[in-house]
Amino acid sequence: MEQRGRRTWIERWRCIVYAVALVMFGSEASAQIRYSISEEVKEGSVVGNIAKDAGIDKVTLKERKYRIVGSSKEPLFHLNQDDGVLYVSRKVDREEICERRLDCVINLKTVLENPLEIHYVTVEVVDINDHSPIFPEKEKRLEIFESTIPGARFQLQPARDPDGSQFSVHQYKLSHSDHFRLELKDRDDGKMPFLVLQKQLDREAAREHTLLLTAIDGGRPPKSGTTQILIEVLDVNDNAPVFTQDVYSATLNENAAPGTLVIRVNATDLDEGANGKIVYSFGKEVEIKLQKRFYIDSSTGEIKVTGEIDYEENERYEIDIRASDEGTIPLSTDKSVIIKVIDLNDNPPEIEVTSFSKSVPEDCRIGTTVALISVNDLDSGPSGKVSCFIPEDVPFAISPSLQDNMYAIVTKSLLDREERYFYELTVVAKDAGVPSLLSEKTITVAISDVNDNRPQFSVSPYIFYITENNDLGAQLFSVKASDCDDSDNARISYHVYRDNSEGSMALFLNINSESGDVTALKSFDFETLKTFQFQIVASDSGTPSLSNNVTVNVFILDQNDNAPVILYPLSSNGSAQGVEEIPRNVNAGHLVTKVRAYDADIGYNGWLLFSLQEVTDHSLFALDRYTGQIRTLRSFTETDDAEHKLVILVKDNGNVSLSATATVIVKLVEPKEAFAASDVKSAAKDDEDDNNVIFYLMITLGAVSVLFLVSIIVLIAMQCSKSTDYTSKYLPETNYDGTLCHSIQYRSGEKRYMLVGPRMSIGSTIVPGSHANTLVLPDRRCTSEEPKAPNSDWRYSASLRAGGVMQSSVHMEESSVMQGAQGVLVQNWPTASSAADGEGGEVSPPMGAGVDSNSWHFRYGPGGPGAPPQHLKPGEVPPEAFIIPGSPAIISIRQNQGGEDDKSDFITFGKKEEAKKKKKKKKEKKDKKDKGKDDGDE
Repeated sequence: MEQRGRRTWIERWRCIVYAVALVMFGSEASAQIRYSISEEVKEGSVVGNIAKDAGIDKVTLKERKYRIVGSSKEPLFHLNQDDGVLYVSRKVDREEICERRLDCVINLKTVLENPLEIHYVTVEVVDINDHSPIFPEKEKRLEIFESTIPGARFQLQPARDPDGSQFSVHQYKLSHSDHFRLELKDRDDGKMPFLVLQKQLDREAAREHTLLLTAIDGGRPPKSGTTQILIEVLDVNDNAPVFTQDVYSATLNENAAPGTLVIRVNATDLDEGANGKIVYSFGKEVEIKLQKRFYIDSSTGEIKVTGEIDYEENERYEIDIRASDEGTIPLSTDKSVIIKVIDLNDNPPEIEVTSFSKSVPEDCRIGTTVALISVNDLDSGPSGKVSCFIPEDVPFAISPSLQDNMYAIVTKSLLDREERYFYELTVVAKDAGVPSLLSEKTITVAISDVNDNRPQFSVSPYIFYITENNDLGAQLFSVKASDCDDSDNARISYHVYRDNSEGSMALFLNINSESGDVTALKSFDFETLKTFQFQIVASDSGTPSLSNNVTVNVFILDQNDNAPVILYPLSSNGSAQGVEEIPRNVNAGHLVTKVRAYDADIGYNGWLLFSLQEVTDHSLFALDRYTGQIRTLRSFTETDDAEHKLVILVKDNGNVSLSATATVIVKLVEPKEAFAASDVKSAAKDDEDDNNVIFYLMITLGAVSVLFLVSIIVLIAMQCSKSTDYTSKYLPETNYDGTLCHSIQYRSGEKRYMLVGPRMSIGSTIVPGSHANTLVLPDRRCTSEEPKAPNSDWRYSASLRAGGVMQSSVHMEESSVMQGAQGVLVQNWPTASSAADGEGGEVSPPMGAGVDSNSWHFRYGPGGPGAPPQHLKPGEVPPEAFIIPGSPAIISIRQNQGGEDDKSDFITFGKKEEAKKKKKKKKEKKDKKDKGKDDGDE
């Protein structure tokens, strides 16, 4: 923009300099050239050849810079320097350039340099009829009163045409109208149109008139423009209101509510605006009393009730109504309205409570009077007859009395305050009118409480869990009871029922009489008392008082409040310390001793774990974490100390773990000294344990005897009910490996059982010489061979005892399976192998194996190698035996069939007298001592 402005100023100054130079130096100028063009010519049209008309050589035009000077920013013309022809640059609009001038001339100045020449060119723009007449408004609105006198003139705005006078507006035309005509008045600037009223207007006939005014110019062909004239006729109050009906009459029920519409009058006025707006009112002669009972809406003409309408007072009303408009000089019309009153049952019955009891006890008798009421109706005839009732389903009823229109409210059923403590009774009085009228009255009757409900506990019985070692006086738990009664009848007090019986915990409990919080007067110990029961009594404060009790079961929860107690080792002074002497030549895994302890707590609190807290040499001894057994980890050497101190920590698994320690002094001695010390200790220990052993032995023998008698009775009962078949066989095996292999088949009632050895399965055949012995049970019966005589050299562990379950200390290698036929019953039980010489004892089958322990007889002897397998038919019941192949043991079964069994055949083998047990132990000790001496001599 700045560069363009600078260029414009340079061109202007250059023109000024050329003009000054022309004047001062007297340069020659050519004559003026004139051209004529029509407006609206196209862009690029040729105006004229200036070079030719001015006699300028075309060859020198560019060299002499032939151009137009002093032109505007958007020139209408441009000069071609090649041929000197003047062209139109843009659209030429005469009305835009010259506006309303008669002659439209454009002066141009052309300049040549070297030498300087100026040529003036005049271009005349010739007008054409390119514009139509235009009115200032497309629509003209006029307002004329209907009372305007004909001949009135109304000036209109003339149309304008931008073209010259030849093509300007020459005439106007008006569309046809009976009420208006057009007049024109000449002025200097053209013709002025006027609208003249030639006939009086009537707004009621036509509210508006629409006219079309047309302006025509002088072109050939002419052009025109139009405007629409809207004439609105203004109203004049020249019409009075007129009612739509000649007579207005209506009927009205008496006692009509205020605001009830009686009738609506209507009047019309042909005028408009205020002249046609109608206002309704009472006539001037209407009484004030009537005006208080009725009201007329001034705008709608609605007549409504405002006061009391009573048929007995007045049967008919006649009211004058006036309708007036709101014109400057208002016009009005009067009309009469007749209103007839219809008699109705308009008086509802009136209910009055003459006597009333606000509260009634819940234990009152049926028929008790609650209230007395009277009913009255102002109407006469059937409308004055009244009936009274209670519509709700309540334990009350209306009872008529001897006096007319008097009623009593009485109870018709028993009351219960806990079910409902008050009633809102609705008393309905209804007359016999048409239509019937009724009235209601609500009476509130309260039910007073009577102590007829016992306290009820929220839970029965209560179960509480408390921890032992509770604080004295601290709250243990709380009980809660409720009473459906009210006030004092529902005020509950608590106390503990004490029967003063021996061992009753109620003596050590206290309860808050108001809150039900139970506290203890002693601290409970789980190890002494695990649960107890007592009763709590809840009593209300009514008269007489009612009570109820609840049983409370209290379970005491264990806490870890007992430390482990060491049972062994235990010295004479009571400390957990002991001395163990073992030979130096023992191997790894030798059992040194076993620490025994117990905890009075239960669960995790009583689960004990053993650990070595202190040991002189960690590589010598190991302590089993769960059993407390101390064993050697390796053999002793000459460099090991002769005495070792082991401190064992025994702790439980409570949240706060408690512990105890035991000290074991292990002394290493030579083998001879170890055996001597062992004899001395054994003798002392035997004497010390004799008393305890005799006591426990008596208890054991008594239990076994009872069990034996019960088993005999059960067996006899089973034998009497149904015979029992037994089938068994023994299978020899040449390669005896010390394992008890056996099979037993027997039947008891409808059940069939089978005992299969550890290397035997059902459904296979035992192959002699194989370790996979199998028992086959075919359907046919075979005769079993007689068992061979027992081997007197076979011995067994003395720890086996008759009538008990085989313990882990018995020499057991594998477990047998007791399986019924077709999978009836399966039971694992241990088997025995040969043991050291010189032992004797008694054996019984495992408890719960389904076999009477008193019906087993074990014998020992060599098995018959090479003996063929026997096949027994089911149901055969001979006395049978199991011979363990390759083993001196023979197990035989006896049944009470065909006579009494010899008692010597039952569960007896070796030496079983208790008096000889001590002798057997001494013999074993002696053998060990002799063996130790022999090892020392070697």
